[in-house]
Amino acid sequence: MLATGIYNAGLQLYKAGVKLAALTGKAKAERWLKGRQDWQLRMQQAGVGTLPVVWVHAASLGEFEQGRPVLEAIRAKYPAYKILLTFFSPSGYEVRKDYKGADYVYYLPLDTKRNARDFMDIVKPALAIFIKYEFWYHYLTALHTRNVPTLLVSGIFRKDQIFFKGYGGMFRGLLRQLTHIFVQNEVSLELLQNIGLQNASVSGDTRFDRVSALLSEKALLPEIEKFAAGQKLIVAGSTWPEDEKVLSEWWKEKEEKDIKLVIAPHEIHESHIQAITTIFPDAIKYSALKQGALPTDVLIIDNIGMLTALYRYATIAYVGGGFGKDGIHNILEPAVYSKPVIIGPEFKKYFEAVELVALGGALVVHNYRNLHTYMEMMLRGDNDYAETAAAAGSYVAANTGATSKVLNYIQEKRFLSNE
Repeated sequence: MLATGIYNAGLQLYKAGVKLAALTGKAKAERWLKGRQDWQLRMQQAGVGTLPVVWVHAASLGEFEQGRPVLEAIRAKYPAYKILLTFFSPSGYEVRKDYKGADYVYYLPLDTKRNARDFMDIVKPALAIFIKYEFWYHYLTALHTRNVPTLLVSGIFRKDQIFFKGYGGMFRGLLRQLTHIFVQNEVSLELLQNIGLQNASVSGDTRFDRVSALLSEKALLPEIEKFAAGQKLIVAGSTWPEDEKVLSEWWKEKEEKDIKLVIAPHEIHESHIQAITTIFPDAIKYSALKQGALPTDVLIIDNIGMLTALYRYATIAYVGGGFGKDGIHNILEPAVYSKPVIIGPEFKKYFEAVELVALGGALVVHNYRNLHTYMEMMLRGDNDYAETAAAAGSYVAANTGATSKVLNYIQEKRFLSNE
């Protein structure tokens, strides 16, 4: 089949590219390769598949956090099943490889026919759950062939995706092989129905359930409390260089003086951290702060995993990515804490951002002048601040419940047993 041949060739080219990147010293590529070495042996030695398994796959860290409520609900409801969690990206695996909510955590082996066969022979999953996307041809085909119930959770679809193109027949076929597709909104459902799919329903987005759980976790960051020192705190999360440039231009001209800024960049490699310190020359790194360095007014977070807790301390949250072609990062994490959210102009691919902007819980900036206007308005702390903050928190609270819909479906279909 021509489409399958092209798909397989593309994967091999991807693997070759990763190998080349690893040879040039790219740490992420090295981890991608090393994490997949001898995977069959390591899984067998760990006893994967000796007891019933529910397999949950997430592309990266963001998708894991999105699907986490479903994973944890299954673990609580069906304790007889082991949870296997796989990641495609090092940015997910390296952060969550020690996650206690799963019994086994691995990189997903490259999607080849042989790997899919070996994986199924070892794991023998009773149920497979894919979070949001990642439609791997050989894995989904193997699951379908073996009659393994397979769910897509928090799926989101847009009309420009391959499924809705004339040449997308192979991928439309994969969607038909899924047992059920839980989508985030009516637009996605309508797109699927227009290509003849009936195995789909609107559940909402499990991210709302995940971020709502943050309210009760009460993660404390004493170094951040000490850094803020009772002043107003701006937390800029998942930033890219374009975001940092706009923030630095605003910071130079800000009117409010008793404020501090925390920048948690999306990428924390040394060259990016150095670039931030170039435009924020007085900034201090979090690692240095923990070692006793004296705080300044700007703090750079040089680790991964703190951002969700950081937003709790914010007066205002700036969510990065909105000045790049890929768009903004997770705006629900600050919104759940009832924090005004500021984003860049590239957000329309994300329905939650579109809705939050329409409700007044998120403010859109196109340049540092817009940012200056909104920051000063929010920092005054008057009714504008209160209304924006309330709109953000109320939006999240009104959209929880997707996890229970997925779990109810699993129970109704009796895919898993409590015995």
